[in-house]
Amino acid sequence: MSNEAIEESLARIAAWGDPTARVYEALYAADPALAALFGNDESGAVRGHMLYEALEVARDLAGARAYGAHFLAAESVNHEHLGVPRAAFAAFYDAIIAAFADILGPAWTPDFAAAWARVREEARAIANARLIPGI
Repeated sequence: MSNEAIEESLARIAAWGDPTARVYEALYAADPALAALFGNDESGAVRGHMLYEALEVARDLAGARAYGAHFLAAESVNHEHLGVPRAAFAAFYDAIIAAFADILGPAWTPDFAAAWARVREEARAIANARLIPGI
C-alpha cells in the first residue's frame, strides 16, 4: 500500500502545481538556519533539483528499492561535508509532508500520512547510519 499511497499523493500534488516553494517555506519555518545553506541559489534550481531527487528517492523506497537507500547514504556524507547535518534529511521529508498535507487539505489521507512517515523514518535511519567507521 505504501507505494500506491506515495504515487497517488504525488499525482495529486502534480495536479495542484509545483510544490517547491511551499516545501522550502515549511523547511525554513522548522529550521531557519537551513535557509542560509541556499544563499547562492538565486534561481531556485538547486532547491528544485533537491526536491525532485527527494521525491524520486521516496518513490524508490516505497517501491522498487533499487537505489534510494544507497543514494541517501552517499548524499548524507556529501552534504555533511558541506555543513548540512544528517538530521536535515529527515527534516526535509518533514517539510515535504507538511507542505503536501497543507496543499491537499482534506484530500491528504491517513494512508498518505502513513506512507510518507515510513519514508521519513527510513530516510532518517539511512542518513544517520555510519556505514563506514569515521565517515
